[in-house]
Amino acid sequence: MSTPIKSADIKLPLLGDTSSGSISQQKEYELGRAWLKAYRSRINEHHDPLLTDYLEQLIYRLAFRSQLQDHRLELIVVDNPTLNAFAVPGGVIGVHTGLFLFAKSEAQLSSVLAHEIAHLSQRHFARRLESRKKNQVANMAGLLASLVLAATIGSDAGMAGLTATQAMGRNESLRYSRQNEREADRLGLKTMLAAGIDPEAMSTMFEAMLKLTRYTGSQVPEFLRSHPLTENRVTDAKNKLSQLPKKEYSDSFEFHLIRARAIIAINNNPSLSIDHFKNELILSKNSQAALYGASLAYISLGKYSEAKDAIDQLLKALPDQLHYKMAEIELYRHQKKYDLAIEKTNQLLRYQPNSYPLRMSLAETYLKSNHFLKSETLLDSLAATHSENPEVWFLLAEIRGLAGNIPGVHMARAQYFILTGVFDQARDQLSYAKKLLIHDYKKILVIDQQLKNLNILEERIKAL
Repeated sequence: MSTPIKSADIKLPLLGDTSSGSISQQKEYELGRAWLKAYRSRINEHHDPLLTDYLEQLIYRLAFRSQLQDHRLELIVVDNPTLNAFAVPGGVIGVHTGLFLFAKSEAQLSSVLAHEIAHLSQRHFARRLESRKKNQVANMAGLLASLVLAATIGSDAGMAGLTATQAMGRNESLRYSRQNEREADRLGLKTMLAAGIDPEAMSTMFEAMLKLTRYTGSQVPEFLRSHPLTENRVTDAKNKLSQLPKKEYSDSFEFHLIRARAIIAINNNPSLSIDHFKNELILSKNSQAALYGASLAYISLGKYSEAKDAIDQLLKALPDQLHYKMAEIELYRHQKKYDLAIEKTNQLLRYQPNSYPLRMSLAETYLKSNHFLKSETLLDSLAATHSENPEVWFLLAEIRGLAGNIPGVHMARAQYFILTGVFDQARDQLSYAKKLLIHDYKKILVIDQQLKNLNILEERIKAL
């Protein structure tokens, strides 16, 4: 569990000369990445390679059809059942697992993501600061700190901080915020059209959100507190959609498979998930996705016979579906049929050699089968291609320990702590590694440079 904190505890960078009234894109990028490190140290991140990979591909599909110029995006998936998504200056996009509970199609999910990308493309953060010649730093620091609070100790406390911060502004800033939301709606709609995604999902998503607020009363979801939704916005969306030619759009089957994975994570109880998917098998149109979810829950419960029956049925219907094949590999791994799991994964990697989910799956199989050096080699390659992913470095530290590479453990841990904003621990880990490598001159030089880079990083964050 994360430790509750106060807004003042979050060390956010300064924005430089506030009198200039403008912030460069690079400053936004540096601010966002610094904030992400603080945020990661305070929340529970959800690490599911398949879900992460799906969201990243969808976000980039939308981003490249949007007006966003800087495509240096970073996704963080938060293990939180609430309806929420957010965009932070500098290209950070956050998604709560709970968003999958609320969105019923990829198009509805895309309507939220496209809206967030529009906030980034229009640089609403910088524009809001330019409209405030005073209290710029305090206001933005408070807004970002409130987002951390909301995810750390619950939405009420976080939103109380957000409300207090917004109260510092005048009515003009609130009207400007509404203008930002309308602009994000309009551009999000254009992005969906350009990406070939059903734009009507934005209207249906808005209507569902409004309906939700009527039922929940004062317990408004976090997303709707930070993105106030009005009847006018729903009407605007409908009017824009009425001017578009009608077109048929296909639903994304993969979305429903990923949604099943999110439901399992949210339930955090395989038995509860099985009951859920059994009910969906009766009531839902997406029976295959429900059967897929049930197969994963059966694996978690150790009901391998039931899992095999479900997976065999799925593969009979769609023998080339990657998610089904990976479920079969997961079953083999749980049954300790490691050779079979490795063989099946390597077969898939021949066609998708750069697949992040497949490579992570193979690394896990190597770990379980005590092939520590092979797992370490694979994770080394993943660290090179996914250097900003804390989970890769966390697993690499574990593998290196089992492989007997103790200096490597400390170096991997250092990278993990840097990404999660725990700089003191990172410095300690690099110092431990340096002592163990005292006779390796080349590696000592590398560590010395990393320590210098860490000092520079801290100074840059303070000076932003």
